[in-house]
Amino acid sequence: MKEYKIYSGGDFIASTIQMNVINPFNNEIIATTYLSTAEILEKAIEKAKSAEKQMKELPSFVRYNILMNIASDLKSEKQHIAEVLCLESGKPILYALGEIDRAIQTFIVAAEESKRLPREYLSIDWTPAGKNKEGLVRYFPVGIVAGISPFNFPLNLAVHKIAPAIAAGCPIILKPASKTPLSTLELAKILHNTDLLPKGAVSILPMDRSTGNQLVTDDRIKLLTFTGSSVVGWEMKKNCGKKKIVLELGGNAGVIITESADIDDCVRKNLAGGFSYSGQVCIHTQRIYVHENLFNEFTEKFIDGVNNLKFGNPLDLQTEISSMIDEKNAIRVETWVNEAINAGAKLLCGGRREGTYFQPTVLTNTNSEMKVCSNEIFGPVVIIEKYSDFNSAIENINNTRYGLQAGIFTNNIAQMNYAFENINAGGIMLNDCPTFRVDHMPYGGVKDSGIGREGIRYSILDMMESRLLVKS
Repeated sequence: MKEYKIYSGGDFIASTIQMNVINPFNNEIIATTYLSTAEILEKAIEKAKSAEKQMKELPSFVRYNILMNIASDLKSEKQHIAEVLCLESGKPILYALGEIDRAIQTFIVAAEESKRLPREYLSIDWTPAGKNKEGLVRYFPVGIVAGISPFNFPLNLAVHKIAPAIAAGCPIILKPASKTPLSTLELAKILHNTDLLPKGAVSILPMDRSTGNQLVTDDRIKLLTFTGSSVVGWEMKKNCGKKKIVLELGGNAGVIITESADIDDCVRKNLAGGFSYSGQVCIHTQRIYVHENLFNEFTEKFIDGVNNLKFGNPLDLQTEISSMIDEKNAIRVETWVNEAINAGAKLLCGGRREGTYFQPTVLTNTNSEMKVCSNEIFGPVVIIEKYSDFNSAIENINNTRYGLQAGIFTNNIAQMNYAFENINAGGIMLNDCPTFRVDHMPYGGVKDSGIGREGIRYSILDMMESRLLVKS
């Protein structure tokens, strides 16, 4: 069985705490790795602290070369790392390959952004006191960054923390999800062999929540960037002290389909948005509101598409939907669906669980009090409801404690503008599902969906602090 050592301060090491990584599709152990101890984490922090000056002083062309070299090596290892990611997460290989492509692109974008780090000239003489003075604003690395990444995009969401940190000149310690640490440890091998990157600049340490809490509380760490559940994220914010924090905390994204929409386009895009990686996506299409004149046609075509999704081994290129990350989460989804049905929801398709697999499921006749509507289901469940008034559909989209992304399908300019002005979310996708994301766009939410934005340039800005020089 393959062993993965963890990466601390530029060294691959084992700890006293061994951990098996399990394939959720067949429950087989695919590799062993280790959890970091407090002593190993302390070494990583010390090494990161010692690398701060060197990282800060890296010229732009060196940062660019580091990031482009990583992208190139990642491309060379694409098939291998995609298979590792597929096995550890149960993500169909089709989507795993796409995730590696996105991670490569994320490093490339970070390389480009490293050449245009922000600075500005500031006129000071707007008042008599500023006569014969001028200002220069430069941005400097904030210091050590702690990143905590989730299981659903185990590589690319880790890269969304690592790549901007390198571009900004910050050392980073990354805690990957314990269920899916292998793809990031594969990345650690690439980072380790990148000669221009100072040793200690990046550590990748799987660890339990107790040990990892030091990333939240330690004052030597200057920025915490977390992607995960809202309950955990807001607790971190309470305990993080004076450090900066960026939280990406998920949602229960809504979609509006208007009378002017192309139904076939809506069906195709929302099938992918609702069921790719079994709905285990922060911007998964969860709630669809369809104009009453289109409701029957859309629903019929959508259910037909759901019933034709191919279930199978995630290593099969034909597989479109496979297992969830573990049986505990599949049982949770099953419980929420059954609660909704018992409260009056109508099951249109799916609804059954077999181990870690939960069938792609569609419900209607739901209400905002049901967990399948009000909470982030993070599973292969979509609700479809009809509406008659466009403004009330906007109210339905906003009737949630989340606000990450939303989608609206319309060819009416007035509706486009009204939606953009009135949907309370971090991103509005026009004629697309809320699951759309490219890696350089600002990405994040409002309300319980978090604070701050990811997207390379925006992450870099969070990882830097401005400093003003006033010259006479």
